[in-house]
Amino acid sequence: MKTICLIPGDGVGQEVVPAAAEVLQTLNLDLTLVEAEAGFACFEKHGSALPDATLALARQSDAVLFGATSSPSTVVPGYRSPILVLRREFDLYANLRPVFSLPGEFSQPGIDLLIVRENTEGFYSGRERREGDTAIAERVITRTGSERIVRVACEQAMRRSKVRGVPPVLTVVHKANVLKLTDGLFRECALRVAAEFPDIKVNELLVDSAAMKLVKSPQSIDVLVTTNLFGDILSDEASALVGGLGVAPSANLGAGTPVFEPVHGSAPDIAGQGIANPVGALLSSALMLETLGEPDAAGRLRRAVMDTLASGLRTADLGSTATTAQFTRAVCDRLG
Repeated sequence: MKTICLIPGDGVGQEVVPAAAEVLQTLNLDLTLVEAEAGFACFEKHGSALPDATLALARQSDAVLFGATSSPSTVVPGYRSPILVLRREFDLYANLRPVFSLPGEFSQPGIDLLIVRENTEGFYSGRERREGDTAIAERVITRTGSERIVRVACEQAMRRSKVRGVPPVLTVVHKANVLKLTDGLFRECALRVAAEFPDIKVNELLVDSAAMKLVKSPQSIDVLVTTNLFGDILSDEASALVGGLGVAPSANLGAGTPVFEPVHGSAPDIAGQGIANPVGALLSSALMLETLGEPDAAGRLRRAVMDTLASGLRTADLGSTATTAQFTRAVCDRLG
């Protein structure tokens, strides 16, 4: 029996996580689904965006499926993003963001890449300060953080190579020509760790060149590894190649309970209308099932999502009129 902690959070998270729960239940696996509160609305209600009870439940669970959070763009005393707290509390240092072609004219063909993003340091270390009219953010890059994320990327490249039957290629993305100390350390660690995997072909790209390559020839990329902020930006860019943030899944892996989440935010402009795209949450659920040792169920879920998209049933962000509930029901029907 595996326990999954469902945290819908804010906005459309309240719609796509229940959709994922419905699909998971249809798979008839030995799963227990429990729900917990987190997010900005939770902060306004309870004074905490991630209550102790939620954190404890997540810690006791085998995995967390997280929806979205409406983090404000200005400083709110006492507020901390719950997803960032979960990543730090559980030392979830590896953010995996697969990007692959989907059936439909909205998606470029022939794409099958993985972005491995460092998840706990860089510019997201929370070390910002104001000195009068100057604001300063500290970018933290450590040898330990760099080595372990590149090792994950190499392991993922080897795993993908066995599945796909093609030689593994790792692209290390940095800006060491300008950020000579921080990205210099990341680059140094990346090349040293990658040398432990002689079967992997290693490339380097400056982050601006990597952004251009993602646009011009994403089909040429296998596994891309980079630092926190660069990985966040590049993975969001890459999702636009296959349908946008609404279809993008992710996994946060490390020492503690793994957390899976669709890449999209809370989307307040469409929240509550029943039109949110559940594909990102469903594909994140497939990643979760693989991690929990259910690869067959994960494959069934992915095929059901792909077949539903191929049928032409799609939500508004993909150019059609299906509601969240209609798409979810269609996936369930294919699994039933």
